[in-house]
Amino acid sequence: MRKRRTGTTVCIYTFLVLGAISCLIPLFWLVRSSFMSTEDMFKLPLILFPKKLKVQNYIDVFTMVPFAQFYANTIFVVVVNIIGALISNLMIAYGLTRIEFKGRKLMFSLSIGTLMLPAYVQLIPLFLEWNWFGKINTFLPLTVPAFFGNAFFIFMLCQFLRTIPRDFDEAAFMDGASYPLIIAKIIFPLAKPAMAVVAIFQFMFTWNDFMGPLLFLNDMEKYTLAIGIRTFISTFYTPWGVLMAAATLTILPLIVLFFIAQRYFISGLTLGGIKG
Repeated sequence: MRKRRTGTTVCIYTFLVLGAISCLIPLFWLVRSSFMSTEDMFKLPLILFPKKLKVQNYIDVFTMVPFAQFYANTIFVVVVNIIGALISNLMIAYGLTRIEFKGRKLMFSLSIGTLMLPAYVQLIPLFLEWNWFGKINTFLPLTVPAFFGNAFFIFMLCQFLRTIPRDFDEAAFMDGASYPLIIAKIIFPLAKPAMAVVAIFQFMFTWNDFMGPLLFLNDMEKYTLAIGIRTFISTFYTPWGVLMAAATLTILPLIVLFFIAQRYFISGLTLGGIKG
């Protein structure tokens, strides 16, 4: 039995190591290419490590295009989206789980039903709507929707809030607290693990969003990183080293976020509202 368990453990760890290596190879190739010239990058036989680090690629990223502006635009859109997602989804989830009113189940079902609607189907109606408002080529189409809730986040928070006893709400009502005060002072602190998951997901969705900026933004000065990287690609010439450097700088915050927030991400998905 002991030998069998050891063999199973070795097989599992071998499989996990091979899977990790397969995931790290593209990242290694990206970073490696960002420090090489185009000639060395495609030279045969392939060069695994650059003979001389070409740091100029990272300098050219900021001189060829307004890459710093792309970064600033992306951070602004991400921060506004996270604020909107935290406020709107918590309030909607609280109303659907803690307040009794007619049509509550229907509203919850309709909200979850929107998950079945492909995102690309919504692009043309959204464009026509924002064009009617005259807000094309602004950040409003990329930020305002976050303040109206997301079906996935609503569903997740509803399941989380159901684990929090209603006794907290009743005690607060007896002390004269209103719904906003209860959400801010009681529900939000108890739901911090789930709210961390919402913030992480919203950060990744917004940071990697390509179709939204492509559809609504026209001026290069307003581009986000996802669409700004594409400006390095030309019909006649593409500076592959600079492009790889730009891609490395783009995914760097996501890697940092993963290492910083993975503990909160896992706890938010596994814990209930009350530790017990």
